[in-house]
Amino acid sequence: MRPVVALEVMEGLEIIGLRRRFGTVVALDDLSFQVPSGQVTGFLGPNGAGKTTTMRAVFGLTDLDGGTVRWRGAPVGIPERRTFGYMPEERGLYPNMPVGKQIEYLGRLHGLSRAVAASATARWLERLDVSDRANTKVGALSHGNQQRVQLAAALVHDPQLLVLDEPLAGLDPTGVDAIGAVLVERARAGCCVIFSSHQLDLVEHLCESVVIIDHGHRVAEGSVDELATAGARRLAVRVEGDHDGAWAKAIAGTTISEVRGGQVRLVLDDGVDSDTILEAARRAGRVSEYVFQRRKLSEVFREALAR
Repeated sequence: MRPVVALEVMEGLEIIGLRRRFGTVVALDDLSFQVPSGQVTGFLGPNGAGKTTTMRAVFGLTDLDGGTVRWRGAPVGIPERRTFGYMPEERGLYPNMPVGKQIEYLGRLHGLSRAVAASATARWLERLDVSDRANTKVGALSHGNQQRVQLAAALVHDPQLLVLDEPLAGLDPTGVDAIGAVLVERARAGCCVIFSSHQLDLVEHLCESVVIIDHGHRVAEGSVDELATAGARRLAVRVEGDHDGAWAKAIAGTTISEVRGGQVRLVLDDGVDSDTILEAARRAGRVSEYVFQRRKLSEVFREALAR
């Protein structure tokens, strides 16, 4: 008799073979990936890649042609969704309803008692620095404060999964810092956090892992560190007085990935001797920077889409 082997349950969100077509447009094309609890995951892709459709599928807000959404090893249904928090890209709040009453009301819809909903509302408005706007109508708030209030609405019931569609769009640095700190804080408390963004430098700073999709299917997935250190060698070189990297344009076996402020980022083919690059730079002038670097997330993104 064979021994019974216990299968390990995925502690987090699983997207398994999602398919969705809108007429002739394929929004999701057998899309699969995992989002572990306890970390912040960036969900990336160009416009129209299928990110919002995927997020809506988690909450049952779009019909699927195939595939499954699972949470902690089980299919997602209404009971599970009551423990999720969602921040859509478009405004999902009532513009003429006061902030405090609205968030408290949403907490009640998630099953909180009146007293607990009121307490949680006050706590999150304070945490997100909008407690002085509790009696203000949402439509009268600035864009940044609306973003903070929308996040408070997603957090009021202490969700186990937090799904956010472009939560950092249009924010000033103070707003980015405030919302980013909350996302990291929730992940460290054990929450499963996934958010989409086109601001790749911020994603690289906040996230432990990323999923990149294009035309409805996954093109890259992994930890930020793994993706940054994979692939060809990258060398950053700066020659004083050369602001457009002219000296590097004729070096065989290299590709210029970026020139910014006189710094040239080169991608080296296999077998290229980096000493020949240093010699070429010295012939052009005084070398003030010469260092191997990780891939930027923007480079990972572009290369994943190119493949």
